[in-house]
Amino acid sequence: MKILVAGATGVVGRRMIPALVEAGHEVAGTTRSPERARSIEDQKATPLVLDVFDADATREAVAGFAPDAIVHQLTDLAGRDFEANSRLRIAGTRNLVDAALAAGVETMVAQSIAWLYVPGTTPAVETDALDPAPQPYEGVVSLESAVAQMPRGVVLRYGALYGPGTWYAPDGFFAEQARAGEQKSNPTWTSFVHVDDAAAAAVAALDWPSGPVNIVDDEPARTGDWLPVYTASLGLPSPPTARHAAPLARPVSNARARELGWRPAVPSWREGFRDLNA
Repeated sequence: MKILVAGATGVVGRRMIPALVEAGHEVAGTTRSPERARSIEDQKATPLVLDVFDADATREAVAGFAPDAIVHQLTDLAGRDFEANSRLRIAGTRNLVDAALAAGVETMVAQSIAWLYVPGTTPAVETDALDPAPQPYEGVVSLESAVAQMPRGVVLRYGALYGPGTWYAPDGFFAEQARAGEQKSNPTWTSFVHVDDAAAAAVAALDWPSGPVNIVDDEPARTGDWLPVYTASLGLPSPPTARHAAPLARPVSNARARELGWRPAVPSWREGFRDLNA
């Protein structure tokens, strides 16, 4: 297959390309930065320097490569600018989907998030409602709605990504917060997924049917459970506990992904966090 990875130098994209190339696919990858194009070439893929906010350039790039499938891993979170990331989800996804449809592309796999379900205590499944209150809602719904217009559009609702290059890495944002004493234990639910498992799911999803799929590990956890393990992996003491009246957010189920054949190689953040400094 010919596969276009949009966001090829991102934390998930750069892990996908070697697996796709090794499987015999012809791969092209987009980056906004000409300086990063070389890293795509080094992975034996074709670099495309592209700003997806430019609708005409996006149509030209997609038509020129003529992929069988597009994997949308575009984000704009390096500076923790969530409004910029929402704009990318809305306008960038719209341009990418329009370009795909114009070029006759059948399949798109796109990155979404798993922490937007209406709060609760039972594990959320893909048919459960999303919560319109959090800031990411508009961008996420816009992205998922656009991808649903593809003949085959698969949306991967990733849990909190951890591992190399993520905010949970030893040099990442959350590690900095932990060292500064800004992380506190509370009842909030988090469902994690190791970045390598997220990349593996994106590759597998090229053969999945349309619709959203939760990509999370096997052990949703409250902050009071996972945070002490995380801080210990950084050589830090356990953080203090913050008071909350009730649990926040919601655990997330990976049952649908398992039905489709995906299994997390790192089934729990417990072992994943222990290996952060390996």
